[in-house]
Amino acid sequence: MAATYRVEGMTCQGCANSVSRAIETQTSASRALVDLTAGTVSVEGAASEAEVRAAIEAAGFDFKGAA
Repeated sequence: MAATYRVEGMTCQGCANSVSRAIETQTSASRALVDLTAGTVSVEGAASEAEVRAAIEAAGFDFKGAA
């Protein structure tokens, strides 16, 4: 199962890497793919929206809900 979420505050590849790493290590997601230009992250696996939100916010970015 995959879901895509909007994330604000990502301005560079380092930000994208931080978001991906946070989701992949702090949730049950198997993979997180960031589209920096669109400001989204696609999450594969069984991670809930609440888990993804918590990981993104813990990494210092703004979770804006489903894309």
